[in-house]
Amino acid sequence: MATRNGERAMSGERVAQLEYSEFQAAMLDEEKRRRKAAKIVAVLGHFLGRRERVLEGLTVADIGCSAGFIADELAAAGARRTFGVDIDVPGLRKASARFGERVSFVCADGTALPFPDDSVDVLVFNHIYEHVVDPDAIMAEMRRVLAPDGVLYLGLGNRLGVMEPHYKLPFLSYLPPALADRYVRLSGRADSYYERYRTRRGLRRMVRGLRVWDYTFPVLATPAEFAGSELFPGAVGRAAEGVLSRLPRPVLGALLPVVPTYLWVATKGRRRPAGASLPQPPEPVLPL
Repeated sequence: MATRNGERAMSGERVAQLEYSEFQAAMLDEEKRRRKAAKIVAVLGHFLGRRERVLEGLTVADIGCSAGFIADELAAAGARRTFGVDIDVPGLRKASARFGERVSFVCADGTALPFPDDSVDVLVFNHIYEHVVDPDAIMAEMRRVLAPDGVLYLGLGNRLGVMEPHYKLPFLSYLPPALADRYVRLSGRADSYYERYRTRRGLRRMVRGLRVWDYTFPVLATPAEFAGSELFPGAVGRAAEGVLSRLPRPVLGALLPVVPTYLWVATKGRRRPAGASLPQPPEPVLPL
């Protein structure tokens, strides 16, 4: 059976994190979730070349929606139809009660999305892959349902980011599972460590078959454009903006392996960013 955090079965087998919003308070932090949504919408708007009603007329799905705050913001951005998909039943109940009039919430596993082939114009998969049993299977399923001219927003944590974002423990994600379990137990923050991050190289492998544009440095260098101040808030963010907007791109490229979060937009075809020029423009992620 799973522990309270849904970490692992007694046998050591990795199992799904059910009812995630019941033990991860951040999923119910409405203000923070809506800030994340504003950043997502702004990045999509730049890629699509739209500044107003960014998702006007499009079918949109938030995969891993939990309590629905991001899905609600996607609907508010003009989507013709908005879906929220998750296995978090308590989160989905809360979401449906608040936002069910304009978002369709569906209890479904990401490896079997309830959409026809090539039917969804915009998919959002934001900081989810580390929580799922088989992220490669979910990526394959999202490729299946993504429209030929559609876009997929990816917020991806990096294994080599120094501070682990869930437990705020340095180098936690660097460790093999047994040592990571011991580390979180000694810290008193959990019984075991469930999340499984990948390095940038591993993430590039995960998105094979898609054309990917990296918005990480555009967002960090021009946070006002992307409502991205939650990445590095306050004085740290202002300093980062000033430095990052002026650094040569090869220097920034050298930092990519240890950037804590990657913000990518992926497509099936040859669609390119259509937004205004930026001090640090989005660049393609080289495939593996």
